[in-house]
Amino acid sequence: MEHNDNVRLRPPRHRVDRRALGWWTLQSSLFALPLPLTFGILWASIPPTRTFFMWATLISLVPGILYVAVMPAWRYRVHRWEATDEAVYAASGWLWQQWRVVPLSRVQTVDTLRGPLQQMFGLSGITVTTASSAAAVKIKGIDHKVAGDLVEYLTRTTQAVPGDAT
Repeated sequence: MEHNDNVRLRPPRHRVDRRALGWWTLQSSLFALPLPLTFGILWASIPPTRTFFMWATLISLVPGILYVAVMPAWRYRVHRWEATDEAVYAASGWLWQQWRVVPLSRVQTVDTLRGPLQQMFGLSGITVTTASSAAAVKIKGIDHKVAGDLVEYLTRTTQAVPGDAT
C-alpha cells in the first residue's frame, strides 16, 4: 500500500452517537441552570427582594433555556468523524467549528477518555495526538464499543504506516 501524506481536509462521514445529544443536554443543563435556580430560591425565600430576584431569575433563565435547547442539537449536527487507511478526520464545535485531519504517519498516541457523564450514556472520547500537540484530533460522543474498536484499528494501522512519528 502506498501512503499519501497529502490528505486533504474534507467533511468526515460518521456522525457521533445519537446518545451524545443526551450527554450534551445534561452537560449544558449543569452549566446553565444553577444560577436561575439559585435566583428562584432566593425569590421564593426573601420577600423584600422578590421583585429583584424575579427579574434576575427570568433574565438568567431565558438564555440558559435557549442554550440547553439549541447547543446539543447544533453540536450533533456539526460533530463528525472518520478514520481511513490514510488519516483521521474530525469536525467539532458549535459556535466555533473546527475541522481537523491527521495523517496516520504523524500519529504518536491514541487516548480514550470516559468521564462520569459519558459513562452514564455509554459514550467515549478519543484523542489522536501527533508530535505537534496543536494537531490533535478529538472525537467526542461515540459509542464505547465503537471507540474501543477505533482505538484498536488506529493502533494497528499506525504501526503499519511508515512515517516520522514511529
